[in-house]
Amino acid sequence: MENKMEKGLKRELKTKQLTMIAMGCAIGTGLFLGSGLAISTAGPGVLISYAVGAFIVLLLMGCLAEMTVAHPSSGSFGLIAEKYIHPMAGYLVRYSYWIANVLAVGVEVSAIAVYMKYWFPTVPGIVWILLFGAVLIYVNATSVNTFATFEYWFSMIKISAIIGFILLGAYVLFGSTSGAAKIGPENFTNDGGFLPFGFKGVWIAIFISLFSFLGTELIAVTAGEAKDPDVAVPKALKATVFRLSTFYVLTLAIMLMIVPWKNAGIDKSPFVKVMEILNIPGASGIMNFIILTAALSAMNSQLYASTRMVFSLSQSKFAPAVFGRVNKRGVPSSALAISAMGIIVAAVVSALFPETSYAFMMGISMFGAIFTWFMVFISHLFFRKMWEKSGGRKLPVRMIGFPYLTIIGAVLLVSLMITTWFTPFKILLQFGIPWLVFLTVVYFFFHKKRVEAAAQQDIVIED
Repeated sequence: MENKMEKGLKRELKTKQLTMIAMGCAIGTGLFLGSGLAISTAGPGVLISYAVGAFIVLLLMGCLAEMTVAHPSSGSFGLIAEKYIHPMAGYLVRYSYWIANVLAVGVEVSAIAVYMKYWFPTVPGIVWILLFGAVLIYVNATSVNTFATFEYWFSMIKISAIIGFILLGAYVLFGSTSGAAKIGPENFTNDGGFLPFGFKGVWIAIFISLFSFLGTELIAVTAGEAKDPDVAVPKALKATVFRLSTFYVLTLAIMLMIVPWKNAGIDKSPFVKVMEILNIPGASGIMNFIILTAALSAMNSQLYASTRMVFSLSQSKFAPAVFGRVNKRGVPSSALAISAMGIIVAAVVSALFPETSYAFMMGISMFGAIFTWFMVFISHLFFRKMWEKSGGRKLPVRMIGFPYLTIIGAVLLVSLMITTWFTPFKILLQFGIPWLVFLTVVYFFFHKKRVEAAAQQDIVIED
């Protein structure tokens, strides 16, 4: 049922739009630029990393699909954590997911600055950050249907490009008779073997792969504006996970056979490097344009997600009331304004640390995402038992292997978070732990009494 707390949003999104929005958010710098970082961390073993990452996301989507059809709302997993665990849990989840997306916007826009150097090497990155940031703020300030249409076609461009890349790569590898040097399956074992950095490298690259999948959960957020959540959400989730897993593993496998893994990095996209190696006239410039489109699309989706999460926080009275208001087009414009600050953060970081801004922004944005995913698994453990106990309706989708697969997903995410302390991504915990402490202090000083008073008056979330 529709959540009556979140009034004002319009239910206009269709199944194909939901799928494309999630695909658009997930197919961004994580694949096109972050894959270079993952390859240089794990070597060819990155294929295992992305397979494990896909497995975690598959478990996550199973839990999320079940809970989302029960409670379709823009607060999504935050609202569910509030209802089934504790109001403080919902508060922590929504603010953490909000900051993750705000900072992820910064990651994407930082990557845009990298891509634009291909054509304009002398123009400072901050110029592109501010320019494209302003354009996408405008897109998000229009109606949700305009946003979805924009995202749909941009996602189509990306997906078509990836399919084209896979077909071209397959032709070069298996159908061409050019006999190009250093191209073929032997690249999986050259330069140190399949696991040049051992399982440690594979484990670290799982963390990077999860950044590539960040955004698949956006379907749950868009459920609050979906026409028929019971049908649209499960269908879109299944399609998204299958397509992403296939695209990522196939694309990386082809890339590794064409570009020796030691040549991967984040100075430019590995996709562009492939085109340069194949000497296809003008292809590298076209691919760079497509990758730029991918980053803009992902940034657009993340701006949407962070805006809706602030809106939900305001509706639950965990944020100022002004962020819970929508304009005549059904857009929470004040929530959009505060969520756009990631663009400013990225501009500052890019100006101060132009060479390391991408990895830094990725590290700090990932805490909120992984913490949110972890809480989705924990929420599912509470949800299933309480839903059955209360005699809830039979849901059209149900997570298999409960509670074991849910617990496995939670344990994998906690393990990844803890071990980042011993990797170059320790910024995740250096940022994340103080962030949770800060939120907890704010909650106890400003929200605890209000929540307790509401509970005493038997004020509950209506579904």
